[in-house]
Amino acid sequence: MNQELLRIVDALARDKNIDKETMFEDLEAAMVSAIRKANAQTDDIVVRINRQSGDITASVNAVPMSVRDLGRIAAQTAKQVMIQRIRAAERDSLYEEYLDRRGEIVTGRVARWEGGSLVIDLGRVEAVLPKSEQIPGDSHQVEERIRAMILDVKEQPSQVKIVLSRTHPDFIRALFELEVPEVAEKIIEVKAIAREAGYRTKVAVNSLDTKVDPIGACVGIRGSRIKNIVDELGGEKIDIVRWNDSSKVLIAFALKPAEVNEIALCFELGRATVVVTDDQLSLAIGKRGQNVRLAARLTGWDIEILTPEEFNAGLDVLEKALREVSGVDSAVVDKIVAMGMVNVLDVEEAGEDPLVNELGMDRALAQAIVARCSEEAKKVSQAAEAAKEKKARLARQLEEEGERHQPLAEEPQEVEPPASTEQQAQ
Repeated sequence: MNQELLRIVDALARDKNIDKETMFEDLEAAMVSAIRKANAQTDDIVVRINRQSGDITASVNAVPMSVRDLGRIAAQTAKQVMIQRIRAAERDSLYEEYLDRRGEIVTGRVARWEGGSLVIDLGRVEAVLPKSEQIPGDSHQVEERIRAMILDVKEQPSQVKIVLSRTHPDFIRALFELEVPEVAEKIIEVKAIAREAGYRTKVAVNSLDTKVDPIGACVGIRGSRIKNIVDELGGEKIDIVRWNDSSKVLIAFALKPAEVNEIALCFELGRATVVVTDDQLSLAIGKRGQNVRLAARLTGWDIEILTPEEFNAGLDVLEKALREVSGVDSAVVDKIVAMGMVNVLDVEEAGEDPLVNELGMDRALAQAIVARCSEEAKKVSQAAEAAKEKKARLARQLEEEGERHQPLAEEPQEVEPPASTEQQAQ
């Protein structure tokens, strides 16, 4: 019995994660190549390896032969064929394994830098964390342990390329599954994620068990669970939002910490007009528009933030324009506003079809309404552009006046060096 061969096959199959039967078939194919190398004119070559004993039997043109009789060149051929086949089988095994693990978090060691990308050693294979998938502001050192999500797996001729990510929204989802048992057990469902990596993330969660508070479970006792996630992300802010099937309620939750007065939804445009008081305006918009931008991504609505004065002014212009159209009364105005079209720009953009299909309006009347609103929309746009230019001009004037009144820097005066000790004595 050839126990040594069986041990080698078993060890290789275990280390490379290759099926043992595939290993035996590759060995048989390598030996066939070696025999063909030694017997160039031979076609009928059969090699069999006993899976239980490890004994090798070979025949050429139905005549038994011993593989030990092959020369050094044939043995080298068998070795090369075997190496190629093992590498190909290992590549296929790695590709299938990591393809099934897409979206999963892996832990590796920073092996080296290649340009702006990090090469991460995952044990059996190396993966790449591109610069675009790294959290802005993060710094990593060689030999550092790092966690990332498997974003993509690509099969290449010589290797399997595994692309990692730390900026993808699903990285947040996977972290919640690791840190919050209720999420992993599907008691709490992560419904939506909106993220600007390195700065802020909004996560909408829903509990399938009425006894479990989704926000409390995700935060943990004294914030222990969310703290672990924030630390992993380098201090990135995370807002946990309670999911609601009502778009109005969800939008109000998503815009927290701002308090919302009123929300008008226009399904035809996919737009939500949100009214907040002046003191809540900056909170609703957020730094550089981040809060409203993330809320829009989280809810799937195009959110427009207005103050009560702006909202009422738009309604007044719309009502005035509609009243000038023959056949329009208060009931028609109320129906159009109820559809979420709260200014003339909305009516112009939506067009006549929603008025005909949703309100059952005569098409001629609908066309007249849209035409009148389009005329008024041009005036509104021109007025807004003029106000914008006036504001910019005023800002430039204030800047120039500030420079004009800025005191000139005094010219430096020459200061004589102090006299030496000898000069003072004299």
